[in-house]
Amino acid sequence: MSTPHPTARPAAGCPVTGAPVTGAALYGPGLDGNTMPALYEELRGTHGPVAPVSVAPGIDAWLVLGHRELLRLTREEQDFSHDPRRWSLLREGRVPADSPILPMVGWRPALLFADGQQHRRMRTAVSDALAGINGHELRRSVRTTAEALIAGFAAHGEADLVAAYARMLPMRVIAGLLGVDDRTGRELVEAVGGLVSATSGAADASRRMGAILLSLIEEKRRVRGDDMVSALLHHPARLTDEEVLHNLVVMFVAGNQTTVNWIATALRILLCDPALRSSLSGGHLSVDDALDLVLWRFPPTQNFPARYATRDMSFGGQDIRAGDMLILGLAAANADPEVLPADGAPVVGNRSHLAFGAGPHTCPAQDPARLITRTAVDTIRHRLPDLELAVPEAELKWVNSPWSKGLGTLPVRFTSPQLPQGPVPSQATRTTTTASTPAPPPPPPPPPAWPHRNAAQPQARPH
Repeated sequence: MSTPHPTARPAAGCPVTGAPVTGAALYGPGLDGNTMPALYEELRGTHGPVAPVSVAPGIDAWLVLGHRELLRLTREEQDFSHDPRRWSLLREGRVPADSPILPMVGWRPALLFADGQQHRRMRTAVSDALAGINGHELRRSVRTTAEALIAGFAAHGEADLVAAYARMLPMRVIAGLLGVDDRTGRELVEAVGGLVSATSGAADASRRMGAILLSLIEEKRRVRGDDMVSALLHHPARLTDEEVLHNLVVMFVAGNQTTVNWIATALRILLCDPALRSSLSGGHLSVDDALDLVLWRFPPTQNFPARYATRDMSFGGQDIRAGDMLILGLAAANADPEVLPADGAPVVGNRSHLAFGAGPHTCPAQDPARLITRTAVDTIRHRLPDLELAVPEAELKWVNSPWSKGLGTLPVRFTSPQLPQGPVPSQATRTTTTASTPAPPPPPPPPPAWPHRNAAQPQARPH
């Protein structure tokens, strides 16, 4: 059992049943990427590292905010299962059949919902399929796609970088990896958006996505291709068609949404933080360093579903009952003051964030996601060097979901360029490169959110 957090107040549960009282809603108007950090700190101050929340009307859960507690949640499968069939609210019939979160948290025969040997079998197949991606070919595909997208709006001098770039680029690249055409890729992206939105259309979006992928599986059974679907179908793990289908759903939802949000957020930060932009342009900061700072502060998925307690226990100062749902508060755990320096800022070069989870279920696709995001950001920075926001930052629109607070729009303006031929400079490694033009004077000291390299590394609590 864990010891109570020193700042935790008495457990927010019924003294008889221990069931959580209705907590703060993680959905609804007014909650966006700018306001959520304050909510997490309010919950942490009131409840400690584990807090009662609501993820949909009438659906209560526990949000794990503490870094140490989240590591335990992700590593101890004997106490915290991935299988939603253990979820007490679902077993007791208290989750409506049309609940908007069911398409995301309902059981599927996929690695995200499996424990132990079953998880390892499916993860091996998925990891091997991902390992078959040629990094050089992927980088070339991303750059070619990015340049084509930029060419499509460059003459206008303005664009919405979410709709015209961040949302389109991963879709086209991932569609290529799956062996589908652009039209099918767009249909998949539309379905993914509906599924993760946790709105009334989520169930229909899930059905549409399943139908598209099932047709693709049937095609690849007939004609094997050089793509990830074929790799899964013919892997020695012998996944069934149903398992391939649902693992593809997980891969596409996680891969596409994560990369879209990562690209859009990185571009927003570069546009809104002059010191960071100057450090990057002057070669004092690499694109990879900037992307890691984004993962610390604004992870693409803020709250990840879910784990289910296998027994009654005390956890993070709360009385957890068997079958309770626990949500991985990735953004909140990254901001845990127990693991950050005294000024509360993440450290340049530190990749110990939890943006991709931890333990045996850590994201298997983070390397290709980073390559796609790095190349996307690098390409547009060099092709459109004078990008600026077209509206005040406070007027940016956000996607409202209990899981992710990604940008809905990112309107920008720029000087219409004469797009050069040939590749842009690449930062394929973490080695800092110098721009081809003379470097500007050293930037002013970055604000606390973006500290210098010589800041002390944060020390995680023992767990």
